[in-house]
Formats: sequence, C-alpha cells, structure tokens
Amino acid sequence: MFSQRTSNQYERLEGGMGPGRVGSRRFGWKKFAIGAAVIIGLVWVFGPRREDLIPEKYMPSIIRPNPSEDTAEPPLNPTEQITRPPARPTDDDDDDIIPPHLPSVRPTDPASDPDPSKTVYCTSPYKPSQPLVQYALMIDAGSTGSRVHIYKFHNCGPSPTYEYEVFKMTKPGLSSYKYSPLEAAESLDVLLDEAVLVVPAELRACTPVAVKATAGLRLLGVEESAEILEAVRRRLQDRYPFSLQGVDDVVIMDGKDEGVYAWITANYLLNTIRGDSPPGAETHAVLDLGGASTQIVFEPKFDSLKPDSTLEEGEHKYELTFGGKTHVLYQHSYLGYGLMQARLGVHRLIEFMGNMRGSPTDPATKIGNPCLAKGTTRLVEIDDERHSEKWNVTMVGEDIGSFEACNRVVEIVMAKDAICEVKPCSFNGVYQPSLMETFPSGDILLLSYFYDRLQPFLTTMDPPPPIHVSTFETLAKQVCEGKPSWEKYWGNNADLMEELEDRPEWCLDLTFMHALLRLGYELAGDRQIEIGKQIEGTELGWCLGATLAMVGADLKCRV
Repeated sequence: MFSQRTSNQYERLEGGMGPGRVGSRRFGWKKFAIGAAVIIGLVWVFGPRREDLIPEKYMPSIIRPNPSEDTAEPPLNPTEQITRPPARPTDDDDDDIIPPHLPSVRPTDPASDPDPSKTVYCTSPYKPSQPLVQYALMIDAGSTGSRVHIYKFHNCGPSPTYEYEVFKMTKPGLSSYKYSPLEAAESLDVLLDEAVLVVPAELRACTPVAVKATAGLRLLGVEESAEILEAVRRRLQDRYPFSLQGVDDVVIMDGKDEGVYAWITANYLLNTIRGDSPPGAETHAVLDLGGASTQIVFEPKFDSLKPDSTLEEGEHKYELTFGGKTHVLYQHSYLGYGLMQARLGVHRLIEFMGNMRGSPTDPATKIGNPCLAKGTTRLVEIDDERHSEKWNVTMVGEDIGSFEACNRVVEIVMAKDAICEVKPCSFNGVYQPSLMETFPSGDILLLSYFYDRLQPFLTTMDPPPPIHVSTFETLAKQVCEGKPSWEKYWGNNADLMEELEDRPEWCLDLTFMHALLRLGYELAGDRQIEIGKQIEGTELGWCLGATLAMVGADLKCRV
C-alpha cells in the first residue's frame, strides 16, 4: 500500500551526494581541493550511513513527498482507516528520526496476532480516554442461519481502525423456532461461545454485542418474533459477559438498512467512499440475495439536461454522508423474493396450476415440476397460508424440466406486469430508476446466494471467465437438462456432481437468479457483473457497515 516514489532530494541523500546546491562557487586551490577530497573520502568510508541510522525493516516504508506536494493530511472519517498509513516524515525531518512503527506482518486473525489484547500498530491509544483495543460483536440472525462477526479494532488514530474479523455460523435460523423462544436463544450459544474464546477476558465487559434479525423474523407473527428476541436478550444478559448498548441492540432490522449497510461494507472495503479513495472513484451497485428477501442499492446518475430526470421522493431514497461526501442512493428490499421464499412461491404456483392438491397423509401424490432438473424428484411441503393448511407433494422433473419452461413460471411469480404507479418499475410494481440509463457502466457486485450458487461452477474453470448476466442462463440450461448434461460438463468434478444430485432445485435457483437480473432489474444479458463473499478476509454483507456505526458511537461497558 506504500508508494516507493521518492523525491530527487531524498535520492541524493541516499546516494551519498548530499543536498543539491544551485550556483555554488568553484574553488581553484588544488591543495584545498585535494585535502577536502581526502577528508570527504574518509568520512564516506568510515562515517555512519543512513542505513545504519534506520533499521533495514523500516526502509521500504519511509516516503518522502516532493517539496511541491501538499503534505497536509485530510481529516479522517471515523470509519475509513483500514489501510491508511501513519503520518509521513517530511524533508525537514532529521536523517536520524525514529521511524513510525509499521509492522512487517499485520495480523489477519487471532492465530497471526501476537497479542489479541494489544495491537501491533501502536503502544498507546490516540486519546487517553479510549481503550487501546476494541472488539465488537454483530450477530446476523438470517432466515436460514445465524452468523457471528467478531471484529477487532484499535484506537491508534482519532477514531477506531478496523483490523480483522472472526466469522462463524450455525443453522437453522431463529425463525425456525417459531414456538420455542428459549431454543431459539440457545441456538446462538455456539456463536457466543466462540466470541468468548476470541475476545480477551479483560476486554469482554466493554465489547458491544448486537443481534439484528432480518427477513426470517419479519415473516413471523409480531408476537412470535417479539418473544424470540426477548429470549435472546435475556440469555445474553444472564449467560454472557458482553455489553448490550440499548434499545436497538436486539431487533428486527429494517430492510432498507440491511441493503444500505451492505453497500457501505462493500464500497468501504473496495475503497470507493473513504476519504482516501481515489478522486472520481465510482461506487459499486450491491445486489444481495438472502433466503427471505433480496436488496438492491446503487447510486444513480441522472442527466441534468433531461426534464424530470431525478430520483423520485419516497422511502427508496437514502441520503448518506460518508467520507466527507454525500451519496444519494436508491434502495429497496423485496420481502418474499429471497431464494427460499422464491422456491416456495414457485412450488405453490405449480401445485395450483396442476390442480393436484395432495394431503399430509398421501405424500406419494406426484406433480410434474419444470423447475426441477430432468430425472430428479423432490418432496415439497406446500404451505397454504390462506387456509392455514400444509401438505406434502412429490414433485418430479421427469422429462419436462427445462430452463424455458421454468422461466415462464418464475415470470408469473415475479409479477412483472403488476400495476406501476410511479414509473419506471422493476417488478411487483416497485419504482426503480433504470439501471441501463442511470447506472449504465458502473460495477455491479452480487452477494450471498448469488455467490453460493455460481461459485461452484467457476471453480471448474481455470482461469474463471468473466461473469455476465447471461452466465446464469447458460448454466441454468445445462443444469435443468439433468444428469447426462451434468456429466458432460462437470463429470470430472465429484464435489459438484454430488451437490447437483443432492439439490434438484438448483435448476430453479439459477433460473430465478437470471430472471431477477434480466427481467426484474432489466440488466442486459451481456452486462458484466462480479460476485463476492469476502474482500481481504472480511465477509461482505451488511454487518461491517452496521458495526462501524456502533463502534463510532459512545460505548457503554458492562458493570
């Protein structure tokens, strides 16, 4: 991260030539010249060198700015110091200055951290009132599982600086314990026990913890979700030493915050929104696909010459000030259009269209499902919320499974033709500025299930090719054709073959993802995209963004 460019003055000092002089007088006395040459030679041979004054391990880290450059450091935002170097020495510094402490090895996890209760970046905090090291815990209580992010920060600068995280997950999610709040709370023990192991004992009482549930609990009844959250809060207070900070520490997170925090995390780690980001850095659009909901967040750019070319007012508009700059974002969270909920919607529609209502006592009832790969079978539970009924149906791909047929079903579920009150709309009647017009060439980053479903196929290609929206369509067509097609394309990959045989709905998943991008968000098939799970060892998603806001506030320690 450090530039090796040096000024001419610095190069002269390192070359033993001394500072440059302009217009120096020439002396004609030969004896004086000879004597001076002898003295200089003796000093050069036996005198101390710059390399002797500064340990070798620090030499590559010293940067000398050009005298014409402005060396003033811009103010730092509390959340933008991941890779910011310490203050640089200037040309006015003596040659025998003590160099800044720049660790040769920067810890990336507890195993590489020489002392988790301290930091390699400094020996005392920037402000005496701050702790040297600060940990923070964020538990993402999602619809399919719960995940703990254990973040380490240090206070060597004017605001907390992120170092690394420890990540652990467990299944199922809290929403699976609809009628057992205590069991729901106990399901988080494996995550919190990991936090106890990671966070040094003397720092636990001042380590904030938050549990933020997402779409899974949003879909439960108000009473059921409230009982689960209260049980989680009680268990945190009674069993664990960490500090709850207030009313928003164990909550169901608003969908818009989930998307925006994910956008902050990605663009923060990609260095597009920090104070030290390159001038003119373009932000990434972030599309996150969870189990129960999906979010889209991007920064649209409007043509000021066109009339009415602006972002409509409404809950979708999110103004964010970060790194000294204001970003006007479009965001929306589609509850019910996460991958697991999309599966349920497709299965319900196929069962209804087939007019073959089974019963709980007759799971052998079969129905053809074009969204299952050819030759595969899946026992599906149909949940009719209108009549509070559930029954099992055996669905089969037989010879009807195909991308084209499945895509027609998915299009109905996505309600692309729903009434659009404020145009333009994406799907289900939701207003959204056109990505083709307001974000025509920006980078698009896909997270969560987008990554999980696509990555296994990319690992079979060396090197992995560029990813386009049409990549989902190509793979869906190959997967939906069933085992002969799998063997043709991936027969030499035992792990992927096992995954495909164990998940008949992979055909549905890829088809839905393509429809979401192509039909829903109206991205062109040749639009290049990126998928991601981590950046430099840090999990993508909303958690880091939410934690940065938490550690930037006044923290309370547990008494």
